[in-house]
Amino acid sequence: SLTVFLSTLTPKFYFALTVTSSFISGLIFVFEWWHFRKYGTSFIEQVSVSHLRPLIGGVENSGNISALNSVSTFFSECKVWRNPLNLFRGAEYSRYTWVTGKEPLTYYDMNLSAQDHQNFFTCDTDALRPSDTVMQKAWRERNPQARIKAAYQALELNNDCATAYVLLAEEEATTIVDAEKYFKQALKAGEMIYRKSQNCHSQSPQHEAQLRRDTNVLVYVKRRLAMCARKLGRIREAVKMMRDLMKEFPLLSMLNIHENLLEALLELQAYADVQAVLAKYDDISLPKSAAICYTAALLKARAVSERFSPETASKRGLSTAEINAVEAIHRAVEFNPHVPKYLLEMKSLVLPPEHILKRGDSEAVAYAFFHLQHWKRIEGALNLLHCTWEGTFRMIPYPLEKGHLFYPYPSCTETADRELLPTFHEVSVYPQKELPFFIHFTAGLCSFSAMLALLTHQFPELMVIFAKAVSIGSHFYFTNVSHVFVF
Repeated sequence: SLTVFLSTLTPKFYFALTVTSSFISGLIFVFEWWHFRKYGTSFIEQVSVSHLRPLIGGVENSGNISALNSVSTFFSECKVWRNPLNLFRGAEYSRYTWVTGKEPLTYYDMNLSAQDHQNFFTCDTDALRPSDTVMQKAWRERNPQARIKAAYQALELNNDCATAYVLLAEEEATTIVDAEKYFKQALKAGEMIYRKSQNCHSQSPQHEAQLRRDTNVLVYVKRRLAMCARKLGRIREAVKMMRDLMKEFPLLSMLNIHENLLEALLELQAYADVQAVLAKYDDISLPKSAAICYTAALLKARAVSERFSPETASKRGLSTAEINAVEAIHRAVEFNPHVPKYLLEMKSLVLPPEHILKRGDSEAVAYAFFHLQHWKRIEGALNLLHCTWEGTFRMIPYPLEKGHLFYPYPSCTETADRELLPTFHEVSVYPQKELPFFIHFTAGLCSFSAMLALLTHQFPELMVIFAKAVSIGSHFYFTNVSHVFVF
């Protein structure tokens, strides 16, 4: 039947057929490429695995077990953390939206923040106070205007509602100065409530929960006031506030206030104080971060970067101090391999999200956004980073299987970072994925169809004869093969 069909082909019809097939295969290739760049997987492969494999007859139980294992592994490796230096929604994120028309925060990121606010700023005894009951509902609201309206309602019920001032400082204030004013009001109300909670926290479990909530509010407000002072140029005041906060609440180290302190000390160029903070927190028993690892590398690089020259180092070899600096850079790059491209301005920065994934692109964006200026300030530091950072990958050729100084690189960072970072940002992927087979296949099919269309346009009669010859030859081949099997 195929032979009869091809025997009736005219050059114009054959040309139209080849052009149509080339156009369709080109569309498939473009869609495959777009899907891979956006989601990191092949659409055809994903459909095949998700829908065709069960029809063919996969093992259902083992699939469910493996799926559960993969989900548990994902959540254990991909825990997100509150960004210690997260920006203010009203004074910074919203201003960016007004200027560019782009949303810097994803729904997933804002939903995580809403959960944080409910955990930090609410407790079981809120029902006993009308203002706290209103605020409990406010933190669950998705609409920013509804949250702001609820905060004002809470202040009408109780003018000393600290969490209402916190919400207004974060979301209604359009400048850092306005945010600081709200936070100062929140501090005054928060300290008064905290003292009352301290006096009666031992009376019942409910009072203990209320004390924890009031402690969270007080720490949050003091930290944000320190960040306001840092943004307004009162850096020494900010450093003092951070140090006092860490002394007053030493058990709240999981809030990573030391990362705020590191950044402020780097701005002061107080490198001896930075080293003292690192000596306490860059410990093998404590969790690492890009801020810890790259700040340690920056201090080591500072000692040698001004006089470092790749040509001179290749001739005489590296000195002990240079070796230490290079090793510190390799250590930092192994922990988070995405950071150097932002520090070297090989990738454009966006506003950092409110949550980050350690060792992921979101953490790299957050670190570089605040610390790029500190690397630029030290002469030769970026040049040393540029000359040495790629050497890290020669030490860990299979980062997903085995690490050098840290655990193997988690395989789930790309998926989590795509949820945390805005869609207009090109997520950095490590290690780089090879293009899926179906992208190569569709590209080849598109190229082959286009070549046939071009040849048909140039030599219409010859290509029709060629198509008929191919069909007759294939018909003869399959006929002989079928006779052999029958015999």
